[in-house]
Amino acid sequence: MLESLARIRVVLVATSHPGNIGSAARALKTMGLRRIVLVAPRTFPHDEASALAAGAEDVLDAARVVETLDEAVADCALVFGCTARTRGVALDELAPREAAGRLVAGTAGEVALVFGNERVGLSNDELKRCHAAVRIPSDAEYGSLNLAAAVQVLAYELRLAALAIGEPRDGRTDSDDRPATASELEGYFGHLERTLAAIDFFKGRSSDTMMQRLRRLYFRAALTDREVLILRGILADAERMARLACEPRGPGDSSPGTR
Repeated sequence: MLESLARIRVVLVATSHPGNIGSAARALKTMGLRRIVLVAPRTFPHDEASALAAGAEDVLDAARVVETLDEAVADCALVFGCTARTRGVALDELAPREAAGRLVAGTAGEVALVFGNERVGLSNDELKRCHAAVRIPSDAEYGSLNLAAAVQVLAYELRLAALAIGEPRDGRTDSDDRPATASELEGYFGHLERTLAAIDFFKGRSSDTMMQRLRRLYFRAALTDREVLILRGILADAERMARLACEPRGPGDSSPGTR
């Protein structure tokens, strides 16, 4: 396996047909990818999956099965969702070749490429976990792609991107910082939303639109783990000051938020 492909996982969410899991495993193995994560598959393991894997049974045997997308990508620094439509979720949209190049060379951490259910694709909530959307430019008159076919297209582009850069040298730098994982970012986004609510930033309006825009901003920033800790420290101080500002003051206290 090319070293640059070793840290890439393909995540299949709520797959309905076990045969598609086997066909996807075969598509991955032909392009030198080995890691597959299944999020709440309807039926797995299954004889049909093994039959359609056709020599990629080792990929199936090593597949990890989890209950949620958050579990599947918790340690990933970069997450792309393959979708035919973003359904109103504000995400940067990438062609397969651009997405593959970024997944292979864009970060030193773990990365994931996520595919949704065969019938409905990725939900809005699932897309919000992704840094960008990947759209295969299929024909407008008939753009329906089988799940395994979509996996094959992206797997091919990933292999081309890996071959183009060759085997990477040691990517370590003088800095000890690493890219923030999806789990760390989700923790930060939850903290940010709570803090903004505490200071009445949303003014009683729904936070969804603003949080989507903030997610895009932070995804573009490609935060490190240390930067997330700094930002969470700022939020913690903001929460503390908001609590102090709400505390009743004595008659002689003219300095809100001080003791």
